Amino acid sequence: MLLAMRDDEEMGRITLAQVAQQAGVSISTVSKVLNGRQDVAPPTRAKVERLLEAHAYRRTTRSAREAPLIEIVFHELESIWAMELIRGVENVAKAHNAGVVLTESGTRHSPSPDWMEAMLQRRPLGVVLVFSALPSEVKQQLRARSIPFVIIDPAGDPDPDVPSVGSANWNGGLAATRHLIECGHRRIGIITGPEDMLCSRARLDGYRSAMSMAGLEVDPELIMFGDFHVEGGYDRAAEMLSRSRRPTAIFAGSDLQALGVLEAARVNGLRVPHDLSVVGYDDVSIARWASPALTTVHQPLRQMAEEAAQMLMRLRAQEPVSTRLELATSLVVRKSTAPPPEE
Repeated sequence: MLLAMRDDEEMGRITLAQVAQQAGVSISTVSKVLNGRQDVAPPTRAKVERLLEAHAYRRTTRSAREAPLIEIVFHELESIWAMELIRGVENVAKAHNAGVVLTESGTRHSPSPDWMEAMLQRRPLGVVLVFSALPSEVKQQLRARSIPFVIIDPAGDPDPDVPSVGSANWNGGLAATRHLIECGHRRIGIITGPEDMLCSRARLDGYRSAMSMAGLEVDPELIMFGDFHVEGGYDRAAEMLSRSRRPTAIFAGSDLQALGVLEAARVNGLRVPHDLSVVGYDDVSIARWASPALTTVHQPLRQMAEEAAQMLMRLRAQEPVSTRLELATSLVVRKSTAPPPEE
């Protein structure tokens, strides 16, 4: 439903009527763009959005229909760590007498275009987005409508102008690999995440740094990019373990991938940790219940979500916030790592 707006609602030094005049459209069309309606031709929408951005529009009035909700948007809800993020946002929402609405939309890089219209109909207090980045047009539309937003950034690649919460991926990769080296491993494989995500490369860089500091050679055949899912971990591990000189340890870039590594080891008749040591990443709840219990890097997912939601509420209150908060990671040693088998 179109939200009613006064013709003289100010946008900095310009009114809706002036924007409509400059764009050569009606005030109703400008209102449709503001409210995310899709029944506006793309060239017209782009022209109006450019004018709104050029005049630094910030909607100053609020609809009485605004819901006491915090919206959290994922590109996929299948991943088990999504539940940790949801719980973190819920903790903050309850403290502010608000609810939480979940949305699955788009790719890991941005929500789909139709999300904006649906979100504007809900008019949440603010939006927490679990994406590696946001397109400039999405940022502009949210800012123009005075809807605060924060990125929970597992990828570690935020735009400098976007408030975001992430974790220390390089340190996590370093700690995981250093632990395996201290156990006595020298031939260590890594299955990191997607190649186009900075967190994958940061964990890989941590791995490389640990190997280099220990004076160990890195075998390119033991470096693989995965997809953070069980199947990807299984497929890459199966390939790695089929080599004539297989690794004695594998660092998986997520706990789900580590579960795939455990299964690949079992299929190949290898015992973990007697024949192969495995380290995961995230420390999701199932890590401790794996067989054997999984050594992993703890990524404080719930705390990341809590910090993002708190940041969102401070933005809503027009309080100053840091544009980037990075939380520490830590190694959790369980039963899936041990010294390598004797030659």
